[in-house]
Amino acid sequence: MPTMDSQRLPVQFAPSAMRVLILGGTTEASALAKLIAGDARFDATLSLAGRTLSPRAQPIATRTGGFGGADALAQWLRDQKIDAVIDATHPYADRISANAVSACRQARVPLASIVRPPWQPVPGDKWHGVPSTEAAAAALGSVQRRVFLSLGRQELSAFTAAPQHNYLARSVDMPQGIALPPDIRFILARGPFEQAAEERLLADENIDVIVSKNSGGDAIYAKIAAARTLGLPVVMIERPDKQAGQPVTSAEEAMAWLVHEMPRSPRGV
Repeated sequence: MPTMDSQRLPVQFAPSAMRVLILGGTTEASALAKLIAGDARFDATLSLAGRTLSPRAQPIATRTGGFGGADALAQWLRDQKIDAVIDATHPYADRISANAVSACRQARVPLASIVRPPWQPVPGDKWHGVPSTEAAAAALGSVQRRVFLSLGRQELSAFTAAPQHNYLARSVDMPQGIALPPDIRFILARGPFEQAAEERLLADENIDVIVSKNSGGDAIYAKIAAARTLGLPVVMIERPDKQAGQPVTSAEEAMAWLVHEMPRSPRGV
């Protein structure tokens, strides 16, 4: 997908401002953008994959679209004279993270990765772990069930293999150009969500089972807590192995890492 760089905001950067690329699309990336915006020590660009049709506006320069693989990303880092990269992508975005590790190694650019801790089951949870969306569809069984899908729209086509179920899917945007199971209805919404509202939704829709990724974080955990309260099973898609640079756990830790890296910048920041 071709890239598109937006106009930079009118922030007056110091001549030696550290040039930073943030690979984003998560709440941590947005939080880091807010922290770094207007800080003259940094000239930052946030890169979004483009999977969300109407992403939230960000306070720093933003580009949308892929880079074309690890080698192309490495060349982009060189061309843009990037001094540091923060990987703040989703826990399931393993391909871009692998590309980031390879590209930063090639371009000799330091990389930090925000690693969001996964959710852990607690007493009362009824989780059934599966390795993929395809396995999640198979795990629903042959008997018709009311299924709540809380997944990215790209994953929904896997459930065409289980057309016997009634699906309710929640997504930021309506899916376009992909196959869908025959009995599916959509709720367009963006988190965070409250537990009481999630409990009402699941009860009103007579949901039998939830399919979810183990995304971690607080924004969408309410559905997991609601399932526990209502005694509903959760088919939990396990996380892929995801390559990382220097691990940090929050936007604040990422900022501290950037400050630590400033004296080592090859451009003399």
